[in-house]
Amino acid sequence: MLNNKTILITGGTGSFGKRFVKRVYDEYNPKKVIIYSRDEFKQFNLSQEYNNYKKLRFFIGDVRDKERLYRAFNGVDYVIHAAALKQVPACEYNPFEAVKTNIIGAQNVINAAIDKGIKKVVALSTDKAVNPINLYGATKLASDKIFLAANAYAGGQNTIFSVVRYGNVAGSRGSVIPFFNNLINNGAKTLPITDFRMTRFWITLDEAVDLVFKAISESKGGETYISKIPSFKITDLAKAMLPDGDLKEVGIREGEKLHEIMVTEYDSMKTYEYSDHYIIYPSFDWWDFESHFTEGGKKVTNFFSYSSDNNHQWLTVKDIQNNLKSIII
Repeated sequence: MLNNKTILITGGTGSFGKRFVKRVYDEYNPKKVIIYSRDEFKQFNLSQEYNNYKKLRFFIGDVRDKERLYRAFNGVDYVIHAAALKQVPACEYNPFEAVKTNIIGAQNVINAAIDKGIKKVVALSTDKAVNPINLYGATKLASDKIFLAANAYAGGQNTIFSVVRYGNVAGSRGSVIPFFNNLINNGAKTLPITDFRMTRFWITLDEAVDLVFKAISESKGGETYISKIPSFKITDLAKAMLPDGDLKEVGIREGEKLHEIMVTEYDSMKTYEYSDHYIIYPSFDWWDFESHFTEGGKKVTNFFSYSSDNNHQWLTVKDIQNNLKSIII
């Protein structure tokens, strides 16, 4: 699939980008992999860590810079769009900047991809784009919408756009696991829980990469891919990390949800279930069932929803402890 192909990852120095690059080189023989991001220090660190990977290139650039994207996209086969402003408080305090990166930046990626003849673009989304209650989620909802609509905007250029959606990756920067781990390492005997009812999905970096590989391999344009993954209670995570500690409820933060939602009741009208994932298909006039549908899917029932509190798969405290062994060093 990726043998002798050139792949570019926007925002490629993040947790996902690092694992994606490793998997690409471990499993394929790419022609070239390009990391496109703003931070030269992170690029330097990654180049030192991955100095054994041949034809790994680093481009300093911002998705806000359309001209730089056009230059970077020369000769590229696949684009993985991971660049975004993601911190909820930062986006609330700097709304114009969030719009410039997450929406205008997405538009720039789309235009550059079409004009440069990119074969496929896979955009990373988030559960926060579903029924958004904060600006980050709202900008990612807008980004998702324009990426899906870009399949029609491309006209006869044959560039395919799809979206993959998942929540916070277990152990990634900014997630609750390193936050708890830091408190524990500093001697904390009590862990703060925003709301004792809170649940989340558990997805690993490798599972996130697998979902992107699936989109690259199967997408025909306009799909939103969602992994089937287990849920866990935040209180169980805290018990798994600090078994003899106490828990203190501190109140839910502004812009935070009790549960992660991946498929809404209204999405169910166009959602199909597969063995290890769901696909939400678009309802555009140009989308043709016979030519765009991926075989093997079964239509979910009307008003089905998929969220971390109504999941059929749940992790126990012991399950979480076993999973943490591969995350916390």
